[in-house]
Amino acid sequence: MGFKIAFIGAGSIGFTRKLVRDLLSLPEFSDLDLVFMDISETNLDMVYRLVERDVRANGLSRVSLSKTTDQRRAVDAAKYVINCARVGGIEAFASDIEIPLRYGVDQCVGDTICAGGIMYGQRGIPMILGLCGDIRDRARDDVLMLNYANPNAMLTWAANEFGGVRTVGLCHGVQGGHRQIARVLGVPQEDLDIVCAGINHQTWYIELRYHGEDMTGKLLAAYERDPELSRTEKVRIDMLRRFGYFSTESNGHLSEYLPWYRKRPEEIRDWIALDSWILGETGGYLRVCTEKRNWFEEDFPKWLAEEPERYDAERRSNEHGSYIVESLETGRIYRGHFNVVNNGTITNLPDDAVVEVPGYVDALGLNIPRVGDLPLGPAAVCNASISVQRLAVAAAVNGDDFLLRQAMMLDPLTGAVCNPPEIWQMVDEFLVAQEKWLPQYASAVARAKKRIEEEGLKIPIKEGYRGAARLDTKTVEELRVGEARGLDVETKAFRLD
Repeated sequence: MGFKIAFIGAGSIGFTRKLVRDLLSLPEFSDLDLVFMDISETNLDMVYRLVERDVRANGLSRVSLSKTTDQRRAVDAAKYVINCARVGGIEAFASDIEIPLRYGVDQCVGDTICAGGIMYGQRGIPMILGLCGDIRDRARDDVLMLNYANPNAMLTWAANEFGGVRTVGLCHGVQGGHRQIARVLGVPQEDLDIVCAGINHQTWYIELRYHGEDMTGKLLAAYERDPELSRTEKVRIDMLRRFGYFSTESNGHLSEYLPWYRKRPEEIRDWIALDSWILGETGGYLRVCTEKRNWFEEDFPKWLAEEPERYDAERRSNEHGSYIVESLETGRIYRGHFNVVNNGTITNLPDDAVVEVPGYVDALGLNIPRVGDLPLGPAAVCNASISVQRLAVAAAVNGDDFLLRQAMMLDPLTGAVCNPPEIWQMVDEFLVAQEKWLPQYASAVARAKKRIEEEGLKIPIKEGYRGAARLDTKTVEELRVGEARGLDVETKAFRLD
């Protein structure tokens, strides 16, 4: 059953190792050809050395493993392409968070919509279209791309509509919410059947059935009486209270997609918690990613000194990717939630949008049932974000900064905080700061530079503003001390006394 899988952005070390472990836990996949591609030779070498050791330790002598910085070479003859690339890395990500803060837009993650997510899409879409071109030229005719990169809906939209490559977007948000809901209701997760539908990171649990009983009406009271989650999931609980359905993703993620919870700095802390970055900390994901990058030099020797990964079914993760490949190749049926072009699946969302919906996979392919209408309130929330995504995708494809500015204006949180002149100036700052990752905007960047040089920043900004709930990025020495105290250096907030 040998075939080739190309990992693009494979330097995401932990995630790549997990996906490989998932795939190679299957005996049918003992002779795969795996190719790792990344523009960072350092990260590429680290992940290759770790995975090569894991593969050999598991006795998989027929698995072929190689690495390259050449994207065209990576996808040559590939049957599956798994995209995990983050364009611009920490440097660009920092400006996704810092520039909006100068205008009062306070984000926790900034990778889906809001100002940071829109700009992340502007960088990622040219890369995706270039990858699609290489796939069309060099990969197999039946190739399937599995996109894990964010902003997932925008990149998946661009690949399908403008890249000409069959692409499915994958995320683990639905699984995480399913696990949490089962815990709150006090029932085994495997006995709680769900239907979740919407758009990526704004998907709604529209059916919750436990032994045939509809549990949806019991969910709000269950969350309100939970001593921990009633404190840490205030945004998600409030949306459940006011819209009737629970939404995927974390408290911090959801808070930045909506116009209500982060628009007044003095109120932000009322809706978030600082136990973990994902609960709403200002720039929380940027902090964690920065610390994690700085910690690599500490972690890599430890990883090499540890026992190799053991490949077996019990350690397989809940990431959809390996299950999709397994089902397509073996015919075993897999049910999951996938990001696909709508085409009438959710009947009150636009057909061109990328929606996250239930689906089944077998040897005949990916099969998406018709969901029908979403409840009106959740559909309205999704439609607001879809308008932003459509404008942002078109802007990125065409290098049209007029559409980019409109996407920013229509973004729920950005529009709640900023007026149109502020948004226009913020986009100018973005274009200049991210010029090297925005080749499609060369003319717009030149105009923005000229305006700033000639006129300066005419609208006052919040220079040095850190946001309502910012924690300091820890140094490697602080991380060492935290590890000695038994704290998780990737997620927990702590300070040195």
